[in-house]
Amino acid sequence: MNDPHFWWYVSRASAIVAWSLLTATVLWGVLLSTRVLRAADNPAWLKDLHRYLSGTAIVMTLVHVGSLLLDPYLRAQAGFGVIEAFVPFASEFKPLPLALGIVALYLMAGIGLSSLAMHRIPLRVWKGLHYLSYVVVALVAFHAAFAGSDTGTWWYIMVSTALIVATTLAVVVRQIVGSVAAQRQRAAARARQMPQRSERSRMIVAERVPLAEGVVGLRLVPEVGGLVPVWTPGSHLTLHLANGLERQYSLCGDPADRRSFDIAVHLSERSAGGSRYIHESLRAGEVVEIGPPHNRFELEPATDYLFIAGGIGITALTSMFASLPASRHWSLVYLGRSRRTMPFVDLLESRYPGRVRVHATDERGGRYPAAAEAALSRAQVYACGPAGLLDELTAAVPSERLHLERFVPADRTAGIVAQPVHVRMPGLGSFRVPADRSILEVLEDAGAPVTGSCRKGICGTCELRVLDGMPLHLDSVTADTEKDAAGVMYPCVSRALSPQLSLDV
Repeated sequence: MNDPHFWWYVSRASAIVAWSLLTATVLWGVLLSTRVLRAADNPAWLKDLHRYLSGTAIVMTLVHVGSLLLDPYLRAQAGFGVIEAFVPFASEFKPLPLALGIVALYLMAGIGLSSLAMHRIPLRVWKGLHYLSYVVVALVAFHAAFAGSDTGTWWYIMVSTALIVATTLAVVVRQIVGSVAAQRQRAAARARQMPQRSERSRMIVAERVPLAEGVVGLRLVPEVGGLVPVWTPGSHLTLHLANGLERQYSLCGDPADRRSFDIAVHLSERSAGGSRYIHESLRAGEVVEIGPPHNRFELEPATDYLFIAGGIGITALTSMFASLPASRHWSLVYLGRSRRTMPFVDLLESRYPGRVRVHATDERGGRYPAAAEAALSRAQVYACGPAGLLDELTAAVPSERLHLERFVPADRTAGIVAQPVHVRMPGLGSFRVPADRSILEVLEDAGAPVTGSCRKGICGTCELRVLDGMPLHLDSVTADTEKDAAGVMYPCVSRALSPQLSLDV
């Protein structure tokens, strides 16, 4: 035991074993944290083995330090003692390499103690301390390279190279897998914050009735029974039709009646397949998938309302009438070509006498001066109908009193030449959007958690937050001032005024 060579061998062997165990601990930790061993589902014995390896690495490191303290040669020639073994830069013999080894020892001890107290400290702190394992391995590598007595031998070079390469690969794998996992977590968090974009429910067409010429009413009830989700006046549903199309339809009736969803569908002369499919193929008893109620046309509190409906635009307003108390002052101007084409016309006149004025062109002739009446009124104006009617109201009524919902988007592209757009999205990177493609299309191709429905700039389903940059609003969802105040844009049609946009869900 007093032979100097004995302690030299013990010191050398314990150092190599400790370094190897430390590297194995880091590798095993990477396997566990990245769930490469997911087939075994990280059972307890895998974690116990990780703790055993790390504990043994600490024990062998202490053996290494103890053998140095017991080495009579070091005590006599270098004055190596307890102070030099545990206080950085206290030794005159290779002070920097020894200091690195001492710091590594303290970090190892701290990581080991954090494992024993992992249930008593915050998870973020525990993870942060464990990331120091990579620092420990780096410090040990430098310590071994400059303080060891065998650094020039072939076996030492081979062992140290293998350990360093293994650790480097572990760090690279951990960073790659961690980055991918973080992106998935962010995407999942966004999806949880946007249930209206991912949740669908199956409804049965419980009733199908003609409401007017070219208009059919559908009553939808949950396939599994129970009540329909809560909705507010002005809400609409997205129907996911069996022919692959998605279409939005305003909810009719009283929001307090949660036994069913009621919608009215007008057969458009320029149907792209949505309304025509519903009129010709969707029958009572069939199942249709819907998205949850979504509202971009909310009824705001006011003392007086003027509602203006053009044709099928009445559907967006019926829920508003039903939700107002009897004492609230309101009136409706209902415009149409003929009573035969105007759904709910008789029902509204009988239910709300004195509040409803109907102007059917084939009865009265001429155009009703709706815009002029709205301009002279002091009421909050809510309107839905043909683009021409809404454009007239927009020109005549101050924006702070006007609330519109469009079925057909306003053409806002006059004089605008589409330019490529550079878009950045946290967690996904940067993308160049060509002039002939929409921002929404490019983000969908990149796997962003965004969803489009109308893709015309009227439904608001694809709303994104603007983190940086200046959007060019080309949609018809809400007023541009409202979008800018809320910091949102609709990428299905809108572009950019600034060189780059930074967007998030």
